[in-house]
Amino acid sequence: MKVGALLMMAALATAAAAQAQAPAGGGSTDRQAAREAVMKACDSDIKSLCADKQGREMMMCLRGNSTKLSAGCSDAMAKMPARGSGGAPPPAQ
Repeated sequence: MKVGALLMMAALATAAAAQAQAPAGGGSTDRQAAREAVMKACDSDIKSLCADKQGREMMMCLRGNSTKLSAGCSDAMAKMPARGSGGAPPPAQ
């Protein structure tokens, strides 16, 4: 009886952990696609404004230079989902 209860608790804990890691609505896939679009659209902006940055620092650099970005890069950045939003784009300003 105790072994069965322990197995049930372990199965529930594993399922809860797996569910907690899975983003709602496939946000991870949406975020990756948006990031790839930014990398493509912002290639020249990255080279001219943020050449010494990579990863998150590069994205922060682009955001920090938003007034200097090309139109295509600015549009791609606007479509980038906010972190923790489940893949939804940021609200319009």
